[in-house]
Amino acid sequence: MTKANILIIDDEEKIRNLLSRIIRLEGFAIWDAENFKTAWRILEKQSIDVVLCDVKLPDGNGVDFVKAALEKFPRLQIILLTAYANIADGVQAMKNGAFDYITKGDDNDKIIPLLNRAVENVRLRQRIDHLEEQVNKRYGFESILGESLPIKQAIDLARKVAPQDTTVLLLGETGTGKEVFAQAIHYGSKRSGRPFLALNCSAFTKELLESELFGHKAGAFTGALKDKKGLIEEASTGTLFLDEIGEMPVDLQAKLLRVLETHEFIKVGDTKSTEVNVRIIAATNSNLQEEVKEGNFREDLFYRLNVFTINLPTLRSRKKDIPLLADHFLKQFSLKTNTRVTSMSKAFLDALQNNEWKGNIRELRNAMERAVIMASGTELSVEDLPLEIQTHSENSSILSAFDLANVEKLHIQRVLNHTKGNKAEAARLLNIGLTTLYRKIEEYSISS
Repeated sequence: MTKANILIIDDEEKIRNLLSRIIRLEGFAIWDAENFKTAWRILEKQSIDVVLCDVKLPDGNGVDFVKAALEKFPRLQIILLTAYANIADGVQAMKNGAFDYITKGDDNDKIIPLLNRAVENVRLRQRIDHLEEQVNKRYGFESILGESLPIKQAIDLARKVAPQDTTVLLLGETGTGKEVFAQAIHYGSKRSGRPFLALNCSAFTKELLESELFGHKAGAFTGALKDKKGLIEEASTGTLFLDEIGEMPVDLQAKLLRVLETHEFIKVGDTKSTEVNVRIIAATNSNLQEEVKEGNFREDLFYRLNVFTINLPTLRSRKKDIPLLADHFLKQFSLKTNTRVTSMSKAFLDALQNNEWKGNIRELRNAMERAVIMASGTELSVEDLPLEIQTHSENSSILSAFDLANVEKLHIQRVLNHTKGNKAEAARLLNIGLTTLYRKIEEYSISS
């Protein structure tokens, strides 16, 4: 296995042959070119890691080549070779992104150590790119599943605003994925390598929320034994996601408004301002305009937050996406629980489609986790779902007109689940004959 792919660009054949022999002995794969025209063809076809390039060639200059090559192949590492070192060329080469700039002949003993360092740089960049790809799959826009028009429209808006530093307001019912969208916007922005912190404003008392957000100085109140940074300061250069912003007390809203307008705030117990560079993404399931009318939310803060608003659709408005989401959760929880559940019955999917999902994606996620845990085979069935979803599904079926029959079917199914399919034991617990049980299993199409 070769250590890396090296391209040598030099118009002198003797130099190319000498470098090739030295480098090939170290386990590298070699390509060579006598001019930039040939070099570009090789770069287009081969996965080159490092280029050794003469500065002066008949069809161009190596210093200029560095800039052009890195624009097209950003992972590439380029080492420039020159017969006569020129400080100005060396400085410009490094500015253009060259890995190093060395003199021919005198520095042949440095080539291999230099190549090894350049290859390490390539591998490090590849690992970083791979990690970024994994992060994007988990937290970026790729993590938002859906093919329906409402979710596509929301994703499109989020993608457009992500690269900006604009404040974003996410509106939607509980469980629609507001934090998932906030994370995707963050990881789609120039702040992606910086902190992403989240805070639910409804989870704290006013005093604790103020301390969590803005921090405090030692001695500011009983129990404040040392200085503490708030989340606004911790998230500086990154993004702070404020969920349930409508639950924030009015006097704290004024302090948040100051952060948005001046990028500074005063910690609890402090006398001087702290400057921050933080992007705010807020979310709520409340009608903030109504809250403004009732005096529960500051109008000036509302307008400051409402710069770019994204409405997240409910799950019931995007039922086309339910099978896709369900399959995603099935794979996720099968892996988590180390089970072999691989599919869902048609009746199971119908039950999911018929449910109202007032808790939206969060409710679907919970239902799928329970179903995977309850499953006795490789396929999920209606009986693996929570009883309220089963009941809703049955009420939507042909049995919906016969409430007693519906209840009877569900009861028989629960007893069969309890006896793990033992029909004789089920008949005994139901206090009916085994023949009657078989007839009802057939009549109601009960899985057993």
